[in-house]
Amino acid sequence: MALQLTDATFESLVLKSDKPVIVDFWAVWCGPCRIVGPIVEEIGEEFVDKAVVGKLDVDHNPEVARQFGIRNIPTILFFKNGEVVDKQVGAVPKQVLVSKLESLL
Repeated sequence: MALQLTDATFESLVLKSDKPVIVDFWAVWCGPCRIVGPIVEEIGEEFVDKAVVGKLDVDHNPEVARQFGIRNIPTILFFKNGEVVDKQVGAVPKQVLVSKLESLL
């Protein structure tokens, strides 16, 4: 299951994580986000002990979205040691996201 991230929890759960992190930037009204959302949830279950998998609603948490220049959603950012190391914009097959995450483990 993916963590529900907020502007308030982002630094402690993502930037200070000792594990690789993927963050799905999404919004309720976004059609492609509804495709990616369940995939991110599955990845969260599969990588529960290896990585942090989170979702951030850009409408309710605009500060983090602004900080990382999120202009299109869904956008998935991949973090390692508090730094963005990869990015995926738009809906893609699950294996694309899994491959990117596995490369960070």
